Amino acid sequence: MMEWLKGIIPPLVTPFDQRGKIDKTALAAEAEFQISCGATAFCVSGSTGEGAGLKPQEIADLCATGVETARGRVPVIGGVIPDTTDEAIELSLAAKQAGVKALQITPPHYLFRPGSNELVSYYSRIKEATGLPIILYNVIPWAQVSAEAIGQLFNAGAIDGVKQSGSNMHLIADLLYRFGKTLPILSAVDDLLYPSFVLGARGAVAAIVTVLPKESVALYNAVQKGDQATALEMHGKLLLVWRALEGETGFPGRVKYAIALQGRPAGLPRHPQRAANEEDKAVVRKAFEEANIPVNSAH
Repeated sequence: MMEWLKGIIPPLVTPFDQRGKIDKTALAAEAEFQISCGATAFCVSGSTGEGAGLKPQEIADLCATGVETARGRVPVIGGVIPDTTDEAIELSLAAKQAGVKALQITPPHYLFRPGSNELVSYYSRIKEATGLPIILYNVIPWAQVSAEAIGQLFNAGAIDGVKQSGSNMHLIADLLYRFGKTLPILSAVDDLLYPSFVLGARGAVAAIVTVLPKESVALYNAVQKGDQATALEMHGKLLLVWRALEGETGFPGRVKYAIALQGRPAGLPRHPQRAANEEDKAVVRKAFEEANIPVNSAH
């Protein structure tokens, strides 16, 4: 069991400038802010960080910036979103060389799903090549790894934790029942973090905790203390804002606008993703107002 893998672990956005280049200064500032809010670790180059399509050097730069900013105060997780074993190893080694403590890796998901035996081989080869703990990022809706396959991966020593996403709360329940005492299970079902924690999820790595870290930490702590009234209040705030952010198109732009709305520079999405348009901004601002979350008047 990785004892440190618990609590609120924000997956940082990747701030891009007008040319699509990484703004390391903005990234470092955001990492520092998240630590100040009580993050127990943070992840770079995940899906919230627009990690799909990042080059090895870009992943190395993101991870290095994160590690340099953290200065050992919290662990840094390197995200990898590949489609082949060779690609996964190349990107994972770039993250390792930058000093991350663990890797968050999706299963291959382009068109065809590998079977459980192939997944064991996939994650085992990455672990052998890197020597780092691996968190299975079970996010792809059309390529969800089943509880049975996760058990096979765990028993083979191929993974060290699971970040369950893909809007699949049912699978979180199954995983916690089967493996919750021996395998760290983290929730990435943004609108259902509250019940995830009540069921025993050890923490959360989700876009909403990046946008609202203080409220997310308050929710997690309240559940640990049995303070259900505070937990329910924080759940309501997260729910309102998440409903304004979610959607199949425009998501990175809305997330970055929600961060900027609070006075934190988040940069632009990388093309072909778009920045938040006026309709997006109005919806997000209304959600913040209803949730009674302060905003920066400049935005």
